[in-house]
Amino acid sequence: MAENYTEDNIRSLEWREHIRLRPGMYIGKLGDGASQDDGIYVLIKEIIDNAIDEFVMGNGRTIEVTIDERKVSIRDYGRGIPLGKVLDCVSKINTGAKYDSKVFKKAVGLNGVGSKAVNALSSYFMTQSFRDDKTKIVEFTQGKLLRDVEEKAVGEKTGTLVVFEPDKEVFGNYHYISEYVEKLLWNYVFLNKGLSIKYNGERFYAKNGLLDLLDRNINGNGPVLYPIIHIEEGDLEFAFTHSTKQYGEEYYSFVNGQHTTQGGTHQAAFKEAIVKTIREFYNKDFDTGDVRQSIVAAISIKVTEPVFESQTKTKLGSQYLEPDGQTIRNYVSDIVKRNLDNYLHRNQETAETMYRKIMQSEKERKELDGIKKLARESVKKASLHNKKLRDCKVHYSGNHEKRLDTTIFITEGDSASGSITKSRDVSTQAVFSLKGKPLNCFGLSKKIVYQNEEFNLLQSALNIDEGLDNLRYNNIVIATDADVDGMHIRLLLITFFLQFYPDLVKAGHLYILQTPLFRVRDKNETIYCYNDDERKEAIQKLRGKPEITRFKGLGEISPSEFKHFIGPNIRLDPVLLQRDSSLKEIMSFYMGKNTPERQTFIIDNLRIEEDVVEDLKVA
Repeated sequence: MAENYTEDNIRSLEWREHIRLRPGMYIGKLGDGASQDDGIYVLIKEIIDNAIDEFVMGNGRTIEVTIDERKVSIRDYGRGIPLGKVLDCVSKINTGAKYDSKVFKKAVGLNGVGSKAVNALSSYFMTQSFRDDKTKIVEFTQGKLLRDVEEKAVGEKTGTLVVFEPDKEVFGNYHYISEYVEKLLWNYVFLNKGLSIKYNGERFYAKNGLLDLLDRNINGNGPVLYPIIHIEEGDLEFAFTHSTKQYGEEYYSFVNGQHTTQGGTHQAAFKEAIVKTIREFYNKDFDTGDVRQSIVAAISIKVTEPVFESQTKTKLGSQYLEPDGQTIRNYVSDIVKRNLDNYLHRNQETAETMYRKIMQSEKERKELDGIKKLARESVKKASLHNKKLRDCKVHYSGNHEKRLDTTIFITEGDSASGSITKSRDVSTQAVFSLKGKPLNCFGLSKKIVYQNEEFNLLQSALNIDEGLDNLRYNNIVIATDADVDGMHIRLLLITFFLQFYPDLVKAGHLYILQTPLFRVRDKNETIYCYNDDERKEAIQKLRGKPEITRFKGLGEISPSEFKHFIGPNIRLDPVLLQRDSSLKEIMSFYMGKNTPERQTFIIDNLRIEEDVVEDLKVA
């Protein structure tokens, strides 16, 4: 019998309850910090965005950021929140000054939610405003008011200090990865000339905007074909060049200083304008892919009251510029065409180099066309008779939050892929099974991707043949055994991605799955240990003589256990590229010809397990 549906069933959630119940609506995915998309970085961004808006309006040139393990402090030197409204601004939804476009003409945050989301999702949250030689402090826990301190006189500079610690009840056993924080802060200074950010004592500052951004990010990918073309006009700034050592395309796009990692209308307009201008300049109907092959570009636009496709503001949806009503497409196209055409006429050497590059790309594409056709036929045939890919149900179709959750595990062997397949979330997690070790592709041309069956099928599964725009899975996870063979397969796969899709790695899509090496249990408790230190701690905790199992391969872990390791508590190690890392040197050292230096490195870094084995015998 159906339950009665009455007025008693209707309830209104408080603002903090709604945010904690549906955090994905406000900060995207949660995660433990392994991904740069994880919510703990969005919390930092939301607070810094407020400080950036102050800077853009001419108030305060320095922002100080400190992270001490899980505790984050952010201090700006803007005008400070009006003291009488400090409590409301951080605890009343849809409350803020950014609704007044006269005050914040081209701000990032527009909906009065950011600081409230940080408040509700933090175990501790404090805001202190300095204004008119006075200060006001409010403190919260999980969005509930702890202290509302009366105003008092103070001699500090004006501005706002926010201190928060993300709640472990929401984010689990999270950790901040410094490289992700630094990348975030560098983007802020690249987009805001004159801004200085101090992070744990280090100063972040850039003089030349997007020119500096490309200079910094191209490093390690080999020399560029011609000097970076850097243009600024009105509310648009862009810079680009072609790399000599990179396949595909790479874009850094921004709106009002916000890094739109998923692009949007401004990026689409820029890509279209580049191709159109170059075609007209050379009076040749170049193929779009030939023009953009190996391009590395950055674009920044300022828009009044921008419309984003999600609360996390990673894709611009605006079609028009307010208040004049001009389309973003036409605005970007006009500026790119006029300035790029003038630049190429004035810089004949660059124009000639660009022409040779496009013609070389055309030649390579035509050489590959026949191979690609055969490769696509092979994929179609394989998909009928091959179960290498166990797909998931959700694919990106405009829903940003769902796309962030999609994951594909690349495994080796039937037993490992079988365990993951049986224990995965079929809605968002896919499995691709390798057959043996993949080919070492270091130094090979891209045609090997189409000629090698494993690479061809993997590329097809990921849908990255034409670049990252249609990447089917946000998280690409290498899941191999923690033994010598497993480590070798990891290196071979990483080499494949770095050789042909370095932009995929730099965009933060590639991870290594961490699975437990040991299971320590007694009749009352089971503890999974990911390293030897955790194993020793578990033995001490359980005392007595607990049963200890050493997992030698993924296939030895039962599906019922495996679901714990690829669920909400999944441990992922991101594959990160240091700024000063040279891809060519890295791959040459690890995957090139054997050398005495590499042999010494391997010997010095061998994992010695004799002590572990002896402990297991004793236990």
